[in-house]
Amino acid sequence: MSEMFISSRAPDLDLAEVETPCFVIDRGALAANLAVLDEVQRRAGCKILLALKGFAAWPAFDQIRRVLPGVTSSSVHEAQLGREEFGGEVHACAPAYSDADFDTLLGLCDHIVLNSFSQWQRLRPRYLAHRAAGGRELEFGIRINPEHREVEVELYDPCGACSRLGVVQSEFRPDLLDGISGLHFHNLCELGSDALARTLAAVEERFGPWLAGMKWLNMGGGHHITRPGYDIDRLVNVVAHVRERWGLDVYLEPGEAIALGTGVLVASVLDVVNNGMKLAILDTSATAHMPDVLEMPYRPRIVGAGEPGEHTHTYRLGGLTCLAGDVVGDYSFPHPLQPGDKLVFLDMAHYTMVKTTTFNGVRLPSIALWDPQTRALRVVRRFDYDEYKRRLG
Repeated sequence: MSEMFISSRAPDLDLAEVETPCFVIDRGALAANLAVLDEVQRRAGCKILLALKGFAAWPAFDQIRRVLPGVTSSSVHEAQLGREEFGGEVHACAPAYSDADFDTLLGLCDHIVLNSFSQWQRLRPRYLAHRAAGGRELEFGIRINPEHREVEVELYDPCGACSRLGVVQSEFRPDLLDGISGLHFHNLCELGSDALARTLAAVEERFGPWLAGMKWLNMGGGHHITRPGYDIDRLVNVVAHVRERWGLDVYLEPGEAIALGTGVLVASVLDVVNNGMKLAILDTSATAHMPDVLEMPYRPRIVGAGEPGEHTHTYRLGGLTCLAGDVVGDYSFPHPLQPGDKLVFLDMAHYTMVKTTTFNGVRLPSIALWDPQTRALRVVRRFDYDEYKRRLG
């Protein structure tokens, strides 16, 4: 296998420098994505927030906050990370909040989105007491469910049948809008601006009577803005339509679009065996280190590898855990794999580090930053036994 990282994003990263397993975030690729997002903000007049549920590698926040005004969180811990390490605006949106979590969020957030009117009724008195005691003022929103489906994979579809996410039109309570500044919807996943345009039409049809009384509209995440071929002009037009027709400020909160194509996972081959076909065991894991490979499912690309049979040597790549299905997939290579060879899994910055587990006590991959301008590779975190032990007692 080549000792060079063959990628248009970071062609000069020497794999001999990279310990494995290791997530490597490419600051150059991140800068390219941020330039696209900055263009959208300037042209559309909207605000784009980093969704921490997709990418929360805070050592890279110094670069992201130069362009984006804030973050959106789905939990107290994400909100705390945003307040401590990112700064700017901190938003929160979750299916439900305990009293204790809500009280904590009041001290961390600028916007809090409620998933139901019943939560608003229960929690609003706590906010009023917080404000009366001299606490900071916040803005609140209600998450709506446009009942418009665009996502094909049921697991990732917020508008699926009997979804717990968002208020449907039949349950909307105009009589409880006092104190509500905005509406929030989210029904996309890795989709284009055409899907957003269709969704907005559904939102206007079902919730139009109440849009005019709002201050802002949050269009959630799932926007693949930095994907090649994404129609940015249409996105700009959709946002402009909302601002002009309804007089609303607009927020977008992608996670994946910020980190798309900005990172890799470098792994080593530990063993090669044969059981009906050649099997390579790696020092990484699909289930523990890149769970969307099994959940979505999808087949990650590997530098220098092809489809089964495309090159001379085909292998099934397996993970390090005892789970029988801990398999990344079947790939072919121009040369035989041997223990010690390093494989580079592409596009591994989003929904990987935030979803890793220590199942089987398998060590989490290290995290490193790569600066193509200075050619510096800096490991910002290594994980050890204590990381596993602390989670269990």
